[in-house]
Amino acid sequence: MKFYTTLHKYYCGIDLHARLLYVCILDQQGNKVLHQKINADSKPLLQLLKPYLGKIVVGVECMHCWYWVSDFCRDLKIEFILGHALYMKAIHGGKAKNDKIDSYKIASLIRGGNFPLAYNYPSEYRTTRDLLRRRTHFMRHGASLKAHVVNTDSQYNLPAQSLNLKNVSAREGLRHHYDDPVIQRMITFEMNILDCYTRELKHIESFIDKEAHDDFPVLRNIIRTFPGIGQILGLTILYEIGDISRFASVQKFASYSRLVKCKAESAGKTYGTSGNKIGNGYLKWAFSEAAVLYLRNNDKAKRYLEKLQKRMSKAKALSALAHKIGRCVYFMLRNKQVFDEEKFLKG
Repeated sequence: MKFYTTLHKYYCGIDLHARLLYVCILDQQGNKVLHQKINADSKPLLQLLKPYLGKIVVGVECMHCWYWVSDFCRDLKIEFILGHALYMKAIHGGKAKNDKIDSYKIASLIRGGNFPLAYNYPSEYRTTRDLLRRRTHFMRHGASLKAHVVNTDSQYNLPAQSLNLKNVSAREGLRHHYDDPVIQRMITFEMNILDCYTRELKHIESFIDKEAHDDFPVLRNIIRTFPGIGQILGLTILYEIGDISRFASVQKFASYSRLVKCKAESAGKTYGTSGNKIGNGYLKWAFSEAAVLYLRNNDKAKRYLEKLQKRMSKAKALSALAHKIGRCVYFMLRNKQVFDEEKFLKG
């Protein structure tokens, strides 16, 4: 975790909300020079910050509505920093909490060199990344619906079926399969949603492919040399990473991608895991998906997984493979090298 330690004459902490802002400005001695609530709009914010331009840093917590403040500061050449929400909660948590107090705490953390930094994601890639995230959300929900449909037979002790619900004819066959009208209505309801998802996801993927045509041209070709990482999964990984050079080591990248387990230790004793939600859940999903796809019709990969399973369960072996793929992708992107399967399976 990196902390912001640059010195300024003034430090501004903003507690962000969709419609309101609480702004607190401290001087070098920690005195409050301004503490005010305003509408979430660039005009009143500029009015407050104008006397301090060129001498101030602005910091906000990484919440859902930080984009416009980052762009506002960029346009006015104001230094902007983004705070890691989970670490900030751990650092400045306390009994007293409201918007006014929070803005003061943010400004105090910046002034004291204790402001934990998050990545200020480039504005030119944000919308495509967010669209890819929505696609991932509906992909995962679709998988959950398919699992529920398949499990319905065992739930009601009905004969098992061999189904591939990616197939339109398989979905159509389930629309008139059950004798119980309530079960049938439930399954038909889920089939309708799956049909909608299939249709819309196809359109979205085509749109993303065109929209992202000029982004990461070299890296797109490199990442797709890994078997199982196709166009959309490759773009998901690239947009989530942004600039690979921001990771000083493969260990930091693996940690950010949630590919390593966290340990809670004190006085030489281990108290289980903690911090498992810190990092990028979308990258964790993407590398887990890549592991499953890599195994398809790949005897060498299957033999490697079997070798891992001699030492651990299948679930842990798949996690280990996802971790290995994540590390491999890091070096492929950093060094701009295509995939080398022989080297990958030896390591």
